[in-house]
Amino acid sequence: METTVRLRVQAAVVARPRVTLAQPDTSDVDTARPRRFGARSRVVAAAACLVLGLGLIGGAAAGSWLTEESDGGTRDAYAVTGALWHSVPVDQLFPPTLHGPGAGPGGADRTWTRIAVAPDSGCKDAFDPLLSTALAPAGCLRLLRATYLDATRSHVTTVGLLFTRADAAAMRALHHRFKDEGLDRRTDLMPRPYAVPDTAAADFGDAQRASWAISVRTDAPVVVYTVSGFADGRPVSEPQPAAQARKTGATTAPAQAGLGHEAAGVADRIEARLKRTVTSATEKPS
Repeated sequence: METTVRLRVQAAVVARPRVTLAQPDTSDVDTARPRRFGARSRVVAAAACLVLGLGLIGGAAAGSWLTEESDGGTRDAYAVTGALWHSVPVDQLFPPTLHGPGAGPGGADRTWTRIAVAPDSGCKDAFDPLLSTALAPAGCLRLLRATYLDATRSHVTTVGLLFTRADAAAMRALHHRFKDEGLDRRTDLMPRPYAVPDTAAADFGDAQRASWAISVRTDAPVVVYTVSGFADGRPVSEPQPAAQARKTGATTAPAQAGLGHEAAGVADRIEARLKRTVTSATEKPS
């Protein structure tokens, strides 16, 4: 049963609530007259059959174990991950503070503070129509979002975890489509920010989107995305995907302001935490 949790969002850093993130014979019969074996021949034949039988059984068992480890392990990881949205504390997925040593322009250290956590939700109206259509093949189980503010209080970044209904094959297909068709670099497929009144992200709307990153995971049924912008609410006329805004020599406003590093830095750390959480939840006792 899904558990719905409503989080109170505060203007300052959100307190550390423990949140229940709200919610795969035939037998050959020889009809010819059988030969008569001597006693010794029967013993030898029986021994050979025993050895052969054990070998076949052992090989079948080994094959079964290998299949269980590979296929079963994947199914377990997907099943466990699909339940994380309502069984893991919010601080574990979206910690109050993120540290990014060397994550800024020129290798500068970065720190981000969580200022807002959205109530868990479905995906209706959460994405622009084209991005919603692109993600539709994976299905939407639950969407979790949080917004972070950098240490200079100049930049805001929303990060989202879209828990899908897809299996491993569907997630791989979606991953390859995003990469092969460049869907993660199209400005008409930018994620939407999560803005909250009376916070530094109060004016973080669609027009303020400056840089973004989208990662379709293949080890779990999750799409991780981020979108960054200026905390003062200024609109951005030329948004740029994080992968391009971080390149040496990039001259767009998002690149010059380091907003590509903001989007990529927050995404990398949230993805790393998600991976550790999934690994821990799927580990078999030693």
